[in-house]
Amino acid sequence: MKNNPMVMIIGLVIILTWVAWRILEYVWLRPKKLEKWLRKQGFKGNNYRLWHGDLKDMNRMNADAFSKPISLTDDILPRVVPFHHHIIQKYGKKSFIWHGPIPRVHIMEPELIREILFKYNYFRKPKSQPLVSLLVSGVVFYEGEKWAKHRRILNPAFKLDNLKHMLPAIYESCSSIIEKLEKVVTENEQVEVDMWPYLGNLSADVISRTTFGSCYEEGKRIFQLQTEQARLTFSILQSNYIPGWRFLPTKTNKRMKQIHTEVRELMKGILNKRIKLGEARNDDDLLGILMESNLREIQKFENSKLNQAGAGRQPEPGITIEELIEECKLLYFAGQETTSNLLSFTMVMLAKHKDWQTRARQEVLGNNILDFDTLNHLKIVTMILYEVLRLYPPAMTMVRKIDEVTKLGDVTLPAGVELVLPIILVHHDTEIWGEDANEFKPDRFSEGVAKATKGQLASFFPFSSGPRICLGQHLALMEAKMAIAMILQRFSFEISPSYAHAPFPILTLQPQLGVNLLLRKI
Repeated sequence: MKNNPMVMIIGLVIILTWVAWRILEYVWLRPKKLEKWLRKQGFKGNNYRLWHGDLKDMNRMNADAFSKPISLTDDILPRVVPFHHHIIQKYGKKSFIWHGPIPRVHIMEPELIREILFKYNYFRKPKSQPLVSLLVSGVVFYEGEKWAKHRRILNPAFKLDNLKHMLPAIYESCSSIIEKLEKVVTENEQVEVDMWPYLGNLSADVISRTTFGSCYEEGKRIFQLQTEQARLTFSILQSNYIPGWRFLPTKTNKRMKQIHTEVRELMKGILNKRIKLGEARNDDDLLGILMESNLREIQKFENSKLNQAGAGRQPEPGITIEELIEECKLLYFAGQETTSNLLSFTMVMLAKHKDWQTRARQEVLGNNILDFDTLNHLKIVTMILYEVLRLYPPAMTMVRKIDEVTKLGDVTLPAGVELVLPIILVHHDTEIWGEDANEFKPDRFSEGVAKATKGQLASFFPFSSGPRICLGQHLALMEAKMAIAMILQRFSFEISPSYAHAPFPILTLQPQLGVNLLLRKI
């Protein structure tokens, strides 16, 4: 039977009308409806502007803020989150911004932050853009049953008893960096050194050794590629998501896919080498513990399957090699970025505040053997690290979404709204921390986090909080304590005249223009 042209035309018109309606709803009708709802609930923000929302203003303010350094102050909000800071200054904490056609509500009350982070099955992470997942995936981005399985398999690798076995590897990495610095800093002379590449290499080496039992050189190419991928990802996040854009052969798209392929091949080579050599089990590295944990999960599944034959659909056993690669990529990126940034800003703070450098050195000079118990009892160093994490948290914001009308505190939020948990804004909030919130005062942590936060633990969450708290936080702090202690034992340092204070958010907060310090052997 021949096709009826009129029927085909009518069908095409219906399809085009439906597509046009969906686009209109997404870019105008739905945002305006959400805006009206939020304003009725007392939230304030800019009027919605078609398609781009606040993104043009945000990018303009970012470009201006990032174009020049600031004075050596810890009041860094106007530089690192200029648009969020501007909106809250203009409209107050009960405000929202437009990320394209999606409104994002600021949540700054500790009790509400705690509710959101603990009800993780209800307040979920927004789905990542496909191109963003080329940088890193893994347990941090999963939800539901998949997240629970991956978290269960990963947990043993980050237990304190297992982390203790990794101290020799961390010590070896720190010793290597110290040796390199001692060759640069001659006796009885003060030498200018940019610590940023040294600390980046240190964190990379630690992650390589603790994860794969290999040195930094073996994973050097992976770190180079991931650094480039992070910069490309950051640029992608500054624009609206366009469905299907990732399939276009743009220069950025092609390069991101090339990097993704090369990193996966390098990771696969490392994993296959371990499997062929029969080195899966190794108490001294994360990969060995992870692979054994995965094997136990698979065996548990097989036993359960035998006992429950015919019981219906069962979850997939363990995690695949492909998923294992993604978890390793996550370890590489998150572990290296977080700790190198923490160490960098810690050294800047100690160089600026020489009294705290002296106090920390006095504490570590009395502990020549830096074992697990010694590191755990470095009270001054711990206070300093906590204060740096408060002022310069590696991750500055978290975003959660709601899929249905939701009661949160005294407001009711509509489905489709996203919630911004601005870590750095909360950490600098004078209503929570006092009028000295923008000042470096480690003494505020002298009696622990609970006392410092006046019992509002959710007001200090550099590693998130609740069931989804960062698995690697203990490893990061252990590495940071070891590195700072060993540096303080061998060098004194102060701010170089060439140092430019430029905290810069490329996914994580890092020093844009390096860490130029004057080092002297002691």
